Amino acid sequence: KHLIVKTCPVANERNVVYWKDYRVTVLQDRLFRIEKSKDKIFRDEATQAVWFRDMPAQEFAFTSDDTQAVIETPMAKLVLKTRRQDCRVVINGEGKKINNDGNLKGTYRTLDGVNGNKFEYDPSGAEQKYVKLGTGVCSKTGVAVINDEKSLSIGVDGEPKAEKGHGIDEYVFAYGNDYRAAVKGLFLITGNTPLIPRFALGNWWSRYHAYTQEEYLRLLNRFEENDVPLTVATIDMDWHWSVHVDEQKGISASGKNKPEYVRGRNGQTFVNLGWTGYSWNTELFPNYKEMLDDIKSRNLKITLNLHPSDGVRFWEDQYEEMAKAMGVDPTTQKPVYFDVADTNFVNNYFKILHKPYETDGVDFWWIDWQQGEKTGIDGLDPLWALNHYHYLDNAVNHSTPLILSRYSGVGSHRYPLGFSGDTSMTWETLKYLPEFTATATNVGYTWWSHDIGGHHMGEKNNEMYARHVQYGVFSPINRLHCTAWQTMSKEPWYYTNGAGLIVADWLRLRHKLIPFLYSCSYRTHVDGLALVEPLYYEWDQPETYKQKTEYLFGQELLVVPVTTKIRKDGYARVKAWLPEGEWTDIFTGDRYEIAKGGQTRMLLRALDSIPVLIKAGGVLPLSRDKGNSVENPEKLDICVWSGNGEYTLYEDGRTQENTAALFTRFQSVYNEKAGVCTQSLSVTANGDYGVIPKNRTFRILFKDVPQGEVVVYKNGEKLTLKKCITDCAAAEFAFDPSAKYNVKVEY
Repeated sequence: KHLIVKTCPVANERNVVYWKDYRVTVLQDRLFRIEKSKDKIFRDEATQAVWFRDMPAQEFAFTSDDTQAVIETPMAKLVLKTRRQDCRVVINGEGKKINNDGNLKGTYRTLDGVNGNKFEYDPSGAEQKYVKLGTGVCSKTGVAVINDEKSLSIGVDGEPKAEKGHGIDEYVFAYGNDYRAAVKGLFLITGNTPLIPRFALGNWWSRYHAYTQEEYLRLLNRFEENDVPLTVATIDMDWHWSVHVDEQKGISASGKNKPEYVRGRNGQTFVNLGWTGYSWNTELFPNYKEMLDDIKSRNLKITLNLHPSDGVRFWEDQYEEMAKAMGVDPTTQKPVYFDVADTNFVNNYFKILHKPYETDGVDFWWIDWQQGEKTGIDGLDPLWALNHYHYLDNAVNHSTPLILSRYSGVGSHRYPLGFSGDTSMTWETLKYLPEFTATATNVGYTWWSHDIGGHHMGEKNNEMYARHVQYGVFSPINRLHCTAWQTMSKEPWYYTNGAGLIVADWLRLRHKLIPFLYSCSYRTHVDGLALVEPLYYEWDQPETYKQKTEYLFGQELLVVPVTTKIRKDGYARVKAWLPEGEWTDIFTGDRYEIAKGGQTRMLLRALDSIPVLIKAGGVLPLSRDKGNSVENPEKLDICVWSGNGEYTLYEDGRTQENTAALFTRFQSVYNEKAGVCTQSLSVTANGDYGVIPKNRTFRILFKDVPQGEVVVYKNGEKLTLKKCITDCAAAEFAFDPSAKYNVKVEY
């Protein structure tokens, strides 16, 4: 039953109108569903993309005659004509065609084999030179169209059916240049983006390499010794028996029918086992449960790689149970074929193959599906089915479920996280990733996870590695990953000339950012605001559409990744468009005062930083706790930049039974009088005080105030503070969430 998704697909009849062979549903004042069927057969079931059409009654007027029908809401007017191509929508008095001219695009299934935005090779075999991004819901014309005709219906039993639309089935987004509203409109009909768990927002270790149990734990020790925090431990496909066995010895028939595993000695021939497997490789991991327990003791979550396409074969530990459950005689040693279109297979796939390993300590699964787009149901992509069912199944044991898998079409934001595939280790790819990630927000896909540092091809390059990690720290997910080549590993200490030391510092920064990132995850889940947004979401100006690599990060920061080499003078150049107002680089302290209309600047940065600018009055919370823990921190740095602004920190004690949360609001105010500047910060908390540590301390850092006495008032009473030594005006105090604080500095 937990694999049956809850949908509300039948529209409120008060929002539905008919004219000729059209049925139109008014879903919002700027969002319409247009169906056109010569047989007047319309679809009321949920589809793979759209789950919700049961909106409250909308305000609109409907008029019609024999030549046209008009549906007018307070924000837009939809004009229907007999021919679909003649239909129009009117926004702000201006008529517009209903098509995707000017569409700002969405995202793409995978970047496997891509160098920059160009394919090194095309895995589909088609002649496609460049990545062709799909359709998004944002458009320069103000009108975007999502076509849902080919999306399969989902029955009340939760199963996709070989049934598509009976004609035109389109969703018209007429939001003008209010792009955030357009994305929220998409979430209205497809469902919100789930909350991302805190652990996913830290540093991931991942590598395609046949680790032994001893090697893997020694690796984790090395990270601890170097004070580099991790939150997710990934074990790639070699956790199970895979790839090759000795053909002369054959498959061992003794014990649990495990294959005879060999590493490829000279003169031997091999049988290809493929990439699919479900039995732990006991040559590499002689006591895998002990290893999982050890990893857990380090405050790490665990994910394993899956390639399920070959089904379950006779040497697997679970073969006999799976064969009997699927009606296969286990004595025949015939495979239990992968069939995600078969309800019985899907149920047993989770019950027999996956749930026992989750009991052992596996937290979630990395679904590395690359084996085609067809199943026994016409039109059902196995990638979509795997994402859909795996996410629902992971929710059984987790309050914030998670998977890692490739993009499978509109609505995929419901199944975070996205795995963008095996990318090239090149400057071209690094330059493309910020644009690719920000553009995906246009179709609500806000949680891409890239192979930070690059996966393969290309070259090992110290400078490029550092720049890649710097981008990763200010991207949705920071997952270090690479192929098995000995020279390509991504441990910071393998990179010389100071690059590795810089990277280690940036990985520590990513861990400190988790409180900020989790608050962003909450805003995405509740308010539909993406962590990464294109500049044109906030500033609709010609320059913002041209600026491909620059983006907004959590609505607070402006990030400009460095994607080019350092020149002879020791600095890399990056062209940035800076918006009106005052902006400060959080690393260099450089302050930019930009006039109305914005300005393009050439920024120079050494290897230790990239431009990350915060607006005046900005507030940035950072954890000061040591180690790998992602719990709500005991010690917090609250960084404040001069100006007027506000920020709300979200924290919870989320379990499957409890969603208790605390909201801590920071409001900064700047005043200048008679040459004396005053920056103040008020702090108030609302919600469940029990979700944070009882001995929490705040250290308030006025980052652009080099010196000045800081005073703190708790409920109007001045506190006596311990001396706080920092490189800026600061104060540290024990935080009582039930109190109201006012922190001031004069300079």
